[in-house]
Amino acid sequence: MSKASVSDQTDDLWQICIDHLAQELPEQQFNTWIKPLVVVVEADLSKATVQVGNRFKLDWVRAQYAARIAALLEQFSGQRIPIELTLAPRDAPTKSEPLIRKFDAVAGIAEQAPTVATAEDAGSAFKNRLNSALTFDTLIEGTANRMGRAAALHVASSLGQLYNPLFIYGGVGLGKTHLMHAIGNKLIADNPAAKVLYIHAEQFVSDVVKAYQRKTFDEFKERYHSLDLLLIDDVQFLANKDRTQEEFFNAFEALLTKKSHIVMTSDTYPKGLTDIHERLVSRFDSGLTVAIEPPELEMRVAILIRKADVEGAVMPEEVAFFVAKNVRSNVRELEGALRKILAYSRFNHKEISIQLAREALRDLLSIQNRQISVENIQKTVADYYKIKVADMYSKKRPASIARPRQIAMYLAKELTQKSLPEIGELFGGRDHTTVLHAVRKMAAERQLMTELNQQLHVLEQTLKG
Repeated sequence: MSKASVSDQTDDLWQICIDHLAQELPEQQFNTWIKPLVVVVEADLSKATVQVGNRFKLDWVRAQYAARIAALLEQFSGQRIPIELTLAPRDAPTKSEPLIRKFDAVAGIAEQAPTVATAEDAGSAFKNRLNSALTFDTLIEGTANRMGRAAALHVASSLGQLYNPLFIYGGVGLGKTHLMHAIGNKLIADNPAAKVLYIHAEQFVSDVVKAYQRKTFDEFKERYHSLDLLLIDDVQFLANKDRTQEEFFNAFEALLTKKSHIVMTSDTYPKGLTDIHERLVSRFDSGLTVAIEPPELEMRVAILIRKADVEGAVMPEEVAFFVAKNVRSNVRELEGALRKILAYSRFNHKEISIQLAREALRDLLSIQNRQISVENIQKTVADYYKIKVADMYSKKRPASIARPRQIAMYLAKELTQKSLPEIGELFGGRDHTTVLHAVRKMAAERQLMTELNQQLHVLEQTLKG
């Protein structure tokens, strides 16, 4: 075996472990403690060296995660691999950062974890925090994101004009951040002198705190208020932070006055935000608000085939359809499934097939099969709309019952593998055309009705645990 192929194998081994930990741990824990790790597995599997940024993190990783990492390495390699935790060399950030970025680029992660930026970054084209891989060209378009993409493209081409601010909302891993980076990257390509800054809302909070502590609000305002384009992720994190909201309102007003553009993302629509000042919510809602939906089947298939091609692998169409039918929630999980399949294929020297995909994703598939059933959907929807579960099967037709029933049918089609006739049977022996009508009606209405879309989002997140 060549040296390169051995290296690929050990990289794949760690990538499989990373994927499992990403599923097991809360996102914030994973991004804080696991994602920054630089792990080198010896070619003969005699040792795995885990480099950690500082002593505090090293002690925490050893106490909280080392045993699980060792267990996963043993599980997927078939042998025990001793782990050695070490402090990263002082120049590790410049050496390891490309490795971490490579993982992100390989994964095609639709949304990044909060990045560490400073207010000083706002004035430098080289520190705009943009991910150059996230462009309009690398974004797969479908019904789920078509309106958002069109609006984002318009903003990038006509800064400060229509759709200001642009507010993009939707669940995790659907591509909201990708759209924001695409806007920034296009603007920089068209106008290299433009002042662009991408930040996570938590970083804005941090910058306000620093400015308050150091009494440098004049510098803070000058930097933020001088931007041509501010891209701010997850504005729901501004909740309950009065001073930060005040400064964001001031920046908001200053940027709009000078016809700069503001693009924001959130997990909910503006009026659904809690503990945010009313005048801010009003500003958020004053431009254009667009929703990003979970991708439809054809879009999921296209994403898988495109991402596999980027990785130099061929994803047979029937395998892409199999994965797409079983991974429905968001782009991030879809890409995670693809990484598992590619790593499993390389590590086991097997061609990609439906059977291999089934083996690689067995944990994911078993979790889905265990958690989401039509019966569970019926109970969850009935509880949410305060009706009886028996009403799901009954012949009653008042709107207070018929609409939740249609919503449950729609979710059953979206979240399970049941056919239309099977779903109809589970809803009191209804004909498959009744189910089809409900599915089409709800799919169309969620595109037009913000409140319904938010209700469906809550139900989907509840059902997926």
